[in-house]
Amino acid sequence: MKSERSVIRSSAPSAIATTAGRAQARSKRCRMHRPCCGPDLEFCGPKHDHSRMLLVRAFAGLIFLFATIAVVLFGSAGTLHFGRAWMTLAVFFGCAAAITVWLWFHDKALLERRVKAGPGSEPDPIQGVVQALAGLVFLATFAVPGLDMRFGWSHVSLAVSLAGAGMIAIGFLIVFLTFRENTFTAGTIEIAEGQQVIVTGPYAIVRHPMYSGALVMVAGIPLALGSWFGLLPVALLVPVLVWRLMREEALLLAHLAGYDEYCDRVGYRLVPMFW
Repeated sequence: MKSERSVIRSSAPSAIATTAGRAQARSKRCRMHRPCCGPDLEFCGPKHDHSRMLLVRAFAGLIFLFATIAVVLFGSAGTLHFGRAWMTLAVFFGCAAAITVWLWFHDKALLERRVKAGPGSEPDPIQGVVQALAGLVFLATFAVPGLDMRFGWSHVSLAVSLAGAGMIAIGFLIVFLTFRENTFTAGTIEIAEGQQVIVTGPYAIVRHPMYSGALVMVAGIPLALGSWFGLLPVALLVPVLVWRLMREEALLLAHLAGYDEYCDRVGYRLVPMFW
């Protein structure tokens, strides 16, 4: 009996250790296969999957846009040996990717609204047509400089091209500051639930800072590409942008409480000290 009790006492710690080891192994496997699990992390299960897919969709859109612009730009130029084109694409998509990552970390709701935006998502069909036309004019800001490169229409100094690249970066910076200040900055003209009037940040200077930033960015594209003729599509884009801005402002005045007082407070729509 003494020997039997000794066996029981000696085997108990071993059994406990074995059980603890198995539990630890299972916990480790769980952490390996489900890295989102745990009380300290924001997303678990389906929410984590949705968050990850949102980032995938956002970058898929950027890749598609890059491919489209590259085909238009290098196709019209007739060559890949176009140094200013590569510089322009690097600045443009570097800024766009940086803003996308920031939104994914800090404002997923806004990122999702931007991903879903497009001509087909406009509540007003006329705005959908206008947005589609604006997209074609935007592509022309790359096509015309490509043709300019092929046929040698313009002679633009490197300093002007670098200034154009700086304008692209500044335009994106204005857009980023707008996104950071206003989570309701949608790509469609509509009033979101819970939307409020924003009076801080770039909204304290002009009423539509996202359009201001977009205009600076688009105007910088042909200069960065070394083309004076590329400014012609930009000139065509301005009235389209203004018309869309006015339609949006009419909607905000009619349906967003306090927007009329904001218009009295901030007198400029697009360009400070001008309009």
